[in-house]
Amino acid sequence: MDIDLVVKITSRAWSLKILALMQAGVPGRQAPLLSASGASRTAFSQSLKHLVDLGLLERNPGHGHPLRPEYRLTALGAQIAQVARRIERLAPQPDETALLRRSWTVPILAVSQAPRHFSEIKTALPPITDRALSQSLQHLQAQHWLQRRVNTSSHPPRPLYQAANAGAQIGAALGLVV
Repeated sequence: MDIDLVVKITSRAWSLKILALMQAGVPGRQAPLLSASGASRTAFSQSLKHLVDLGLLERNPGHGHPLRPEYRLTALGAQIAQVARRIERLAPQPDETALLRRSWTVPILAVSQAPRHFSEIKTALPPITDRALSQSLQHLQAQHWLQRRVNTSSHPPRPLYQAANAGAQIGAALGLVV
């Protein structure tokens, strides 16, 4: 899996949760998935459509009602669903799952396995804005999923960011080489 695909998948709040639930055996119909996820109808349907558009889910031919279709994982979707389930298991608390739903959490943790400067993280995630990166780094630090160390040997001193604790495990679960 490459970082661009991770960014696309996590751009919708409930995408990882839907994949993880399907991997766990929740039927691929909207009602059971919606109930198990706890998402609002609108956010859920947007995430579901997004996963279909990415080619990770497909309608199950011959099953379901035309207005209430059943979905199944594609081959690529099944691989990514395994990763999504591992990530979901690493963040079982409600505040952790809420942080996982934020767009940039997982991509930042993936590229921050080694110490990186702000500009290096921004370069690794081209569509991210300075503001989104700054806010995400603050949220990840508050959760203790990211460590910030100031490199005082450089002039001017520059902070280095690195995934830590559960954040390091989440980033490593993706298996990205960045």
